Amino acid sequence: MKVEGFIFNFFGIFAGAAALVYWFWAKDPTGTAALTLCAGMGLLIGGYLVFTGRRIGMRPQDLPDAEIVDGAGELGHFTPGSYYPFFLAASASVAAMGLAFGIWMTILGAVMTFVSAVCLVMENFWRPPLPED
Repeated sequence: MKVEGFIFNFFGIFAGAAALVYWFWAKDPTGTAALTLCAGMGLLIGGYLVFTGRRIGMRPQDLPDAEIVDGAGELGHFTPGSYYPFFLAASASVAAMGLAFGIWMTILGAVMTFVSAVCLVMENFWRPPLPED
C-alpha cells in the first residue's frame, strides 16, 4: 500500500499548493475551498493507506520481484449478501422526503437511517459467517 499512499499524498500536497496559488492569484473563495477539500481528501486517504500499509506489512503488489502466484489465496471475508443496504437507502429516502412533508418524517427517517447503518456495520459481528469446508 506504499505506492497507493504515496500517490494520494502527492495528490493532496499538489492540490494544497494549487489552492494556495489559486487563492493568491484569483482571490476566488469557491475554487479555493474546492481545491482545499480535494487536498484534504487526498491527504486523508493517503494517510489511511500509509497507516494501513504499516499495520499489515508488505503485499505482493509492493514487491518488485513478486510473481503472480504470490497473490494467490484467500483475500479476506466478504459478506455474500445483505438486505441492509436496501433498508439504508430506503430510510435515507424517507429522511429526504421529510424535508418536503414535515420535520416528523425527517426525524423518523434519520432514526431509521442510523439503525440501518449500525445494522449494516455490525452484521458480521452479530451473526459471524460459517467456516467453509
